[in-house]
Amino acid sequence: MENENKKIIELIDLTRIFEDGLIAVDNVNLYVRKGEFVTFLGPSGCGKSTTLRMIAGFDKPTKGKILLNGEDISDLPPNLRPINTVFQRYALFPHLNVYDNIAFGLKLQKQKVTYEKADGTTFTKTEKLSKREISEKVAKVLKMVDLEGFEKRSVSTLSGGQQQRVAIARAIVNEPQILLLDEPLGALDLKMRKDMQLELKEMHKKLGITFIYVTHDQEEALTMSDTIVVMQDGVIQQVGTPTDIYNEPKNSFVANFIGESNIFSGTSLGDKKVKFIGKEFDCLDDFPKNENVDVVVRPEDVIFTDIGKGKVEGKIISSIFKGVHYEMVMKVGKTEVIIQNTEERKVGETVCIDIKPDGIHLMHKEFSSNKYDGYITKKNTVCFGDGEFECDVTKLYPNSTLDEEGYLITDNGEKIDLTDVDVNVEVGLKDIEISDDENAGGAVGNIISIIYKGDHYQLIVRTDENEEYFVVDTEDTWNENDRVSVIIKPEKIKLTLKTENHR
Repeated sequence: MENENKKIIELIDLTRIFEDGLIAVDNVNLYVRKGEFVTFLGPSGCGKSTTLRMIAGFDKPTKGKILLNGEDISDLPPNLRPINTVFQRYALFPHLNVYDNIAFGLKLQKQKVTYEKADGTTFTKTEKLSKREISEKVAKVLKMVDLEGFEKRSVSTLSGGQQQRVAIARAIVNEPQILLLDEPLGALDLKMRKDMQLELKEMHKKLGITFIYVTHDQEEALTMSDTIVVMQDGVIQQVGTPTDIYNEPKNSFVANFIGESNIFSGTSLGDKKVKFIGKEFDCLDDFPKNENVDVVVRPEDVIFTDIGKGKVEGKIISSIFKGVHYEMVMKVGKTEVIIQNTEERKVGETVCIDIKPDGIHLMHKEFSSNKYDGYITKKNTVCFGDGEFECDVTKLYPNSTLDEEGYLITDNGEKIDLTDVDVNVEVGLKDIEISDDENAGGAVGNIISIIYKGDHYQLIVRTDENEEYFVVDTEDTWNENDRVSVIIKPEKIKLTLKTENHR
């Protein structure tokens, strides 16, 4: 037990900023226990592979440290780390057979051997491994990866799954303390992927070494891992067991990314009760009364009842057979509820549903409004969020007006030049519009996140220069990575003076 709890890898304030200023990994703190199967999970560009490359030594941290068994290895080159990596493209040598591919690293390896002279004194020589030693090591790993008898086969004649096992054998033959796997099943078809997931899990048990795995496939992470690290935008969102991550997501991103989820806007009523989709439900989470919350309900936790005996009635608008269950969408007013059940309800049918307390998970709302530090320009516009917007500066002083020269005249007749005055800016989530015309708004960025919340989408737009964020609630459909401009009407921008501006 003591060995199981020992930290083999520790990441401390690990940050990687690329030459173009992109923050790929942002202040990551994490430890991995010896013998653990840890999976970094997240969408493309979230920083998971960059983190893996820093652990391997292929990429150097901009700041922070990587500890291996308590020793700082941040500046240690890859070949001196007891760590091997298996990539999505296996990088096997096509001109070598299976045996020579696996033995390649061993033939370059040297070890210190001590000899005794006739007079009893000893001396040490650095020697390459003998052919017998190499042969024994290769035979041992071939047995582990189920490729006995394949030694003389050309790797080009092997299936994708067999090539993947050769790549793993080549990595583990050097007996690393840690095996890093960067989307190693990405090139395989669906059935082979599923087979290899189980094989990798078994291999991990046999080897007893630490596996650190990278994937964007949620099912893969849930199937194989002891611990899942969910990342978004270079930041760790949640660390936990597959069960914890699935049943107790920390935020909307995790809930949405790990499996199918219904995410509704709700209000806590106190005493473990919550109101959403127009009805009150009992739940297990105790939140303060009248707090706005996000409500997560997994589709399999929505239960059909007889008409009149459930909580909510609605109409089925979609039904798709998914192999082991039907996935149906029920419309309640403007809200859509995803339901997974082995019994189908037909499109157009009126149904009644209920949700048990243990099927309802409450989360604090991440975003209630957009808040920024801004300043007023000489044109009486406001700069914030990497953009410039028209605004009503008279809101800064009650009953004030603007004169012909653009100076603000207060209620008591004082004349104020607002140029460069610092302000607090607040904009509601529903008060932002976006357009694919980059010249239409005051700021420009890319959509980096889309979460469906039953009756609307919540988008996050990130700007280029200072990576500012605009959180937008919209009924319109967009795609991740769409390039958009941010439009905010002047009357929707709430301005208040910074305290230090008051005289």
